[in-house]
Amino acid sequence: MTTATASRDGLRPRLAVSLVFVVLGGTQGGWMARIPAIRDQVGVDTAQWGLLSSSSAAGDLVAIVMITVLIGRVSTRLLSLAAAALVLLNAPVLAGASAVPALVLGLTVWGLSATFLATPVNALAVAVERHQDRPLMSGFHASYSCGVLAGGALGTLAAATGISPGVQMAISSGVLGALLLAWSRWLPEESVAVGKEQRRPLKQRFTPQLVLLAAIAFLASFAEGAASQWSSVYTADYLDEGAALGAATYTCFSVAILVARLLGDRFVARLGRRLFVQLSLLTVALGVTVVVARPALPLAFVGFTVVGLGIACVLPAAIALAGRQPGVPAGEGVSVITIGQWPGFLLAGPAVGLLAGTTSLRPALGALIVSSLAAALLARWIVIPKDS
Repeated sequence: MTTATASRDGLRPRLAVSLVFVVLGGTQGGWMARIPAIRDQVGVDTAQWGLLSSSSAAGDLVAIVMITVLIGRVSTRLLSLAAAALVLLNAPVLAGASAVPALVLGLTVWGLSATFLATPVNALAVAVERHQDRPLMSGFHASYSCGVLAGGALGTLAAATGISPGVQMAISSGVLGALLLAWSRWLPEESVAVGKEQRRPLKQRFTPQLVLLAAIAFLASFAEGAASQWSSVYTADYLDEGAALGAATYTCFSVAILVARLLGDRFVARLGRRLFVQLSLLTVALGVTVVVARPALPLAFVGFTVVGLGIACVLPAAIALAGRQPGVPAGEGVSVITIGQWPGFLLAGPAVGLLAGTTSLRPALGALIVSSLAAALLARWIVIPKDS
């Protein structure tokens, strides 16, 4: 085999897995950009929308149960393709919803399909990373971030030109679906347990290291979820700078995450994953400290940018470590991280909101400092697998 052929054979699986991450990010970004229009289609107010949007949590929970049972028993490649197809098929149906029952059903299916997809596609990313023997996980998650930004940009363009959300998502799903169909044969495969004698009890999946990584994932997800949900509110409402500057604060946070993920693999290669995770979490704590030190717009921009730089690659690093645990198939290891991170994202918004209600938003953001420092402390006990 020539060097060019080997390089091409290594690039194709990497691009194919990256495309699946783009599918997930692109549909999410496109949907989020059109939420105001979809809300008007359904005919609900902001308070009702907030209640209805929690419907996706039911799908999330069902997906976690399903993937916990199926991963390691069914081909990760097949699971990824099935979940990606459901994401793409559901997107235009959800975006085109014009009644509450259709919206609830669409959100439930979205939660199920997106959460279901996260575990097998990350397991495939681990497989590519192991085959190429170098850190790649942050780059795969950068593909997801690029998808979110691209989907949001397309949604903005569609809104400006009068294209309905349903039509917009149907077009993007068609394009992404065609690309996925063309590249699906290059997706790697993870070995699957065959026969009952090779199926281990579920409790054996929760090794001490995987439980540790799941705890770090929970705390990191709490910090990331809280920052993403409250960064714009902090600037717009607490600092009273208006919605536009609030959106700009969230944009700083989001762009910082993308930049960090594009560069993250290089730092992982130089520092090692344990030190990298610790320094990343300490960076998050520093960023939040800058935000809450004094209520000022420049500090909000700088602080949330630093938070984005710090938090961006913590979960990718934890996922990569979980997928390389000795004696545990990659998919099973990643599924434990999924179980850990999901409640972190789910609880972040309400927990900070509850704290803000009893005091104010500024001290409530101190919860992010606590969670990131606790995760950094736990990271001291990470054991790096020999092949990492």
